[in-house]
Amino acid sequence: MDAETVETPIKISKESQSIGTDFNFKHKIVWKNVVAFIILHLIAIHALYLLVALKYRLTTFVFFYLYMVFASVGVTGGAHRLWTHRTYQANLPLRIFLMLAQTTALQNNIYEWARDHRVHHKFTDTDADPHNSKRGFFFSHMGWLMCKKHPAVCEKGQCVDISDVIKDPVVKFQMRYYKLMAFFFNMIIPTLTVWYFFGEDLWPSFELSIFRTTFIFHGTWLVNSAAHLWGTKPYNKNINPTESPLVISMCTGEGFHNYHHSFPWDYKAAELGHYGNNWTTAVIDFMAKIGWAKDLKTASPELVKKR
Repeated sequence: MDAETVETPIKISKESQSIGTDFNFKHKIVWKNVVAFIILHLIAIHALYLLVALKYRLTTFVFFYLYMVFASVGVTGGAHRLWTHRTYQANLPLRIFLMLAQTTALQNNIYEWARDHRVHHKFTDTDADPHNSKRGFFFSHMGWLMCKKHPAVCEKGQCVDISDVIKDPVVKFQMRYYKLMAFFFNMIIPTLTVWYFFGEDLWPSFELSIFRTTFIFHGTWLVNSAAHLWGTKPYNKNINPTESPLVISMCTGEGFHNYHHSFPWDYKAAELGHYGNNWTTAVIDFMAKIGWAKDLKTASPELVKKR
């Protein structure tokens, strides 16, 4: 199915510009999150050593990679491009598939993910942005998850409409059973698969699941940090988001961030969207061909040229 080209004007929130960043504000650290991230990364580092040292079988590595792509697409093609930005429509089987994939990534439920991301777009790089990049790389990358939210995030978050997301019965189901499903799809299935079918020891199998989760975390976090700090700005030089080759390579097509913030309704999240570095677009296009996705929206060539 061909994508629908649209001529939606680019809007810059005056309210966002008026908020700014109070650099004197001190965030309150949530120490249990700090400890959890330290443990998570220590286990992931050891799993990375085992991968580099070729301690895992080839079949294990292939499964690890495919399962990581599965989880990543749930975030990029599901939580981000479908539920947050409504760049296309998906039928029930596709929404269930993307919901399970997003659950596997362990990045909160779809409702919370979409809520935070809509707030991010409306109040980009201000105190109302959950991961305000003006506070530096570490804060926008992962530090924001180790602190209590800035009061402006909670206050302005109430102004962002998220009712369309909560109406989806697939999202409602995930919210009800999220913790159980996340534990099952993020840890139990991949760990036991590698242990039982591929003959790996149980603990290294568990470590590999931790590494996969951590790697996807950092891929997503780089969109909030590196892609707001370093790169080119061919579409809008007046905003922080950039085109970041590093993030593009790690995030299945989410690193075309200057384009995305200029045209957030575009299902490709990029002007060119070559499948080699934008697997999410390839998945959506495939789903459109088999009739599972429709109404793919993309910025018209004329609008892109104007930018």
